[in-house]
Amino acid sequence: MKFGSTLAAAATLVVACAAADLDPIVIKGSKFFYKTNGTEFFMKGIAYQQDYSSNGTISGGTSYTDPLADQTVCARDIPLMAQLQTNTIRVYALDPTKNHDQCMQMLAAAGIYVVADLGEPTNSINRDSPQWNQAIYQRYTAVVDNLAKYTNTLGFFAGNEVTNMANNTEASAFVKAAVRDVKAYIVQKKYRPLGVGYATNDDDQRTELAQYFNCGDPSASIDFWGYNIYSWCGQSSYRESHYQERTQEFSTYNVPVFFAEYGCNTEGAREFDEVAALYGNEMTKVWSGGIVYMYYQEANDYGLVSVGSDEKATKLPDFTALASQIANVTPSGVAMSAYLPTNKPQACPRQNNLWAASEKLPPSPNNAVCSCMVQSLNCTANSDISDDDMQTNFDYLCDPNNGNYCSGILANGSTGVYGAYSMCAPKERIAWAFNAFFMDQTKNNPQNTDPCNFKGAAKKQTAKANGDCRNVVNQAGDAGTGVVTGAPTATGGSSGGSSAATTGAASALIVPGFNAGMLQMAAYITFAALIGASMVLL
Repeated sequence: MKFGSTLAAAATLVVACAAADLDPIVIKGSKFFYKTNGTEFFMKGIAYQQDYSSNGTISGGTSYTDPLADQTVCARDIPLMAQLQTNTIRVYALDPTKNHDQCMQMLAAAGIYVVADLGEPTNSINRDSPQWNQAIYQRYTAVVDNLAKYTNTLGFFAGNEVTNMANNTEASAFVKAAVRDVKAYIVQKKYRPLGVGYATNDDDQRTELAQYFNCGDPSASIDFWGYNIYSWCGQSSYRESHYQERTQEFSTYNVPVFFAEYGCNTEGAREFDEVAALYGNEMTKVWSGGIVYMYYQEANDYGLVSVGSDEKATKLPDFTALASQIANVTPSGVAMSAYLPTNKPQACPRQNNLWAASEKLPPSPNNAVCSCMVQSLNCTANSDISDDDMQTNFDYLCDPNNGNYCSGILANGSTGVYGAYSMCAPKERIAWAFNAFFMDQTKNNPQNTDPCNFKGAAKKQTAKANGDCRNVVNQAGDAGTGVVTGAPTATGGSSGGSSAATTGAASALIVPGFNAGMLQMAAYITFAALIGASMVLL
């Protein structure tokens, strides 16, 4: 490309950033469409996040780099992604306190949509000790608040490979509760329709997972299904890679399905031969394209681009191979007006030794319910209680051998039994347990003259539960196992909440390890130089 044409293209993109507005993607049946012209949409995507592994972990710690908060980096990378005909990126962790206007507008100007995971390493649903609580809810809804205004936001993932083995399938109940509540939040806030889905790995529970997230009450079912699949390795084929089997399996699925990650690298340099199959006539009847893993070169050697210490991006052989394959595909679809969906939701999987998740889901996080509970207590947690003290007391009070003090705060994704306050913040949950112990000891053990102390971690207070709070507490019952209905509306990520709910470290607290199931809690240079101009125009 000549310099003059490069300059003109970059200038056009910068000007477009001033008022970039992409046609929103909508869902009809099992397909994506452009809202205005009704053309079927197929993802040609790239996973775009530095230092992030495909299983949702961060390289070298728990901090993460927001990929859409640095306009200089976006200005460097977006032209390269455009060379791959990219129309979608997947980002795994965004900071909802940061401004994403510049990068989102640059992406829109390049015709690129965003699918965003809602969690982050220290605040998401943990497969080993799953919880659906205030802190996670506020994190998820804060990301929704941050991205909902952009027309090139395609949707969100409420979880990524949370269930990955037979011994943690109960965690899916908590993810499905997240799907339910985030979908309800989008409606409550009157945002435009935005899909909420789940991304799964290719494991032995693939069938049950796909059924579970698509069955039952539509308000809790996923809007799209992402499949992280790496079965096409080296010189494979549509049949040998099991793509044919997966396509047949999802041919009756009633929401869009796509590859949320693909691009096996176990046999050396990737040729991306699977691209022709993925966008060919057999697969486009079922699949809505896919997202290549990944843009940045990391230790796992999946990169399309290497970024050096000088912050310059260099194309790798995988980039060239993918560009060649993408250039040769033109997926054809159906017009939205001519498409008549016939697929139906799945039947829920039966519980067995390979699938434990109950159809009954955890309660929705609600600050008001938890606040009412705390006000009703005679013994509560000190405001300065440490995370270590909370964990120590959880370990003791929630051990059934020591009494029944945690019924109102436990959640079990296998039995479908959830305490009314199981979704509360750790400090609120330990306050409930303190009070249960206090009430029991006061009644049954007069020799314990100071049952609300716990080495200074607890204190007495005057219980207050009036009006709506009285109704909430009465519905939950003395054991805290009742179902609270008609409670005040839950608030989202931008609405604040109790300080206990926003304690990052405390959100990871669990009950004792003795029973983990108890608490299933080349345009680059020119474009970069012109980024200052875009700042003036915006």
